Amino acid sequence: MATQDIKVPDLGNVDNIDVIEVLVHPGDKVELEQTLAVLETDKATMDLPASAAGEVEQVHIKVGDKVSEGSLVVTLNSSEASSPQPEEKAKVDVEAPENQPPETPAATVAEPVETVAATQPASDRPPLTPMSNAAHKIHATPSVRLFARELGVDIHQIPEGSGRKGRILKDDIKKFVKSLIQSGNAQTGAGIPPIPAVDFSQFGETEEKPLSKIKKMTGQNMTRVWLNVPMVTYHDEVDITELEAFRKATNADKNNDIRLTALVFIMKALVAAMKQFPAFNSSLSADGENLIFKHYFHIGIAVDTPNGLVVPVIRDVDQKGIFQLSEELGEKSALARKGRLLPQDMQGGCMTISSLGGIGGTAFTPIVNAPEVAILGVTRAKMQPVWDGEQFIPRLMLPLDLSYDHRVIDGAEGARFMEAVKSYLGDIRRLIL
Repeated sequence: MATQDIKVPDLGNVDNIDVIEVLVHPGDKVELEQTLAVLETDKATMDLPASAAGEVEQVHIKVGDKVSEGSLVVTLNSSEASSPQPEEKAKVDVEAPENQPPETPAATVAEPVETVAATQPASDRPPLTPMSNAAHKIHATPSVRLFARELGVDIHQIPEGSGRKGRILKDDIKKFVKSLIQSGNAQTGAGIPPIPAVDFSQFGETEEKPLSKIKKMTGQNMTRVWLNVPMVTYHDEVDITELEAFRKATNADKNNDIRLTALVFIMKALVAAMKQFPAFNSSLSADGENLIFKHYFHIGIAVDTPNGLVVPVIRDVDQKGIFQLSEELGEKSALARKGRLLPQDMQGGCMTISSLGGIGGTAFTPIVNAPEVAILGVTRAKMQPVWDGEQFIPRLMLPLDLSYDHRVIDGAEGARFMEAVKSYLGDIRRLIL
């Protein structure tokens, strides 16, 4: 049995090519022309084929390495010399961009598809099925292999493609993913089994309507947050009797064209508390190692629209007065209900307020609008008897619900933050101090 080294062939004077996938391991048996690894330049991806058949003794590269012509890839134990003649060069399956000149970088665009483990990055999640030692030879272009990797699919589990000579196409990968979902063999989220499908028509008449795009996107984001953020919700209530009296008196002034809402006072109180507790105006870095503190104060306001919930962002709340905030809030809310908000109108929030005050309720658990670390929920205020030490007196009490990311904020800090918000709402004169 002879030992043979497989090296990177001539790739057209291109050096320092990235290794983005290694498809063999020591002990694997490979066939002639079987893909050993996938390489990527700034212009194309390419499969690196085996120039001999045999058993892999050692793999000399790993994902993230950079290779050039002549770099050692694997060492094979081969029973016979099956390498090409000296005048032949190993063929590298290169897919260049279509309809573009060679010097234009290629852009690989993944087509929309029902993805498995959508809440995890492709680089972190495991394949949908165990890796195979490639019992059969796979015919697929580099872009199709990349598409499979992005979905976490082991392309060797697809027995045969629908393309010419059994070549695997993107449609074959989509069908494979759908078959796994329908059969219950795939798991979604953080290893959570999917909810089984039910034929509700067996119980009575039904009607099916598609979800709006806004509701789909909101659902995906909320699921991602629910699975990734350890949240705590703190419930309390604040006496806003004096604040409401001031608001009504201001609105009764005929010289004021802009009507104030209680929400603008909550926004100002929230910003004042965020200045006092900077962790609430931060975001956790992607690697979870650092806190990013923000020196601006943009507040998101959840708005109920016919198509679903949207969150326009009011910028620089700390620099605006209550009349300016009321006017801007009214304009943004109107645009939201008409579906005319621009993407930038819903970006850059530091913290969000979700108010059910106009509907009802006594408490709820709002979900943090990540990458923010906290959200304030508000429900309907009502008159309650409050003991002042000598007697019960009627006071207007507003329920507040504070959800926060427990990785960033602990319970004591959350409680102190809520007390600060309550102090500003209970006596709005504190806001000018």
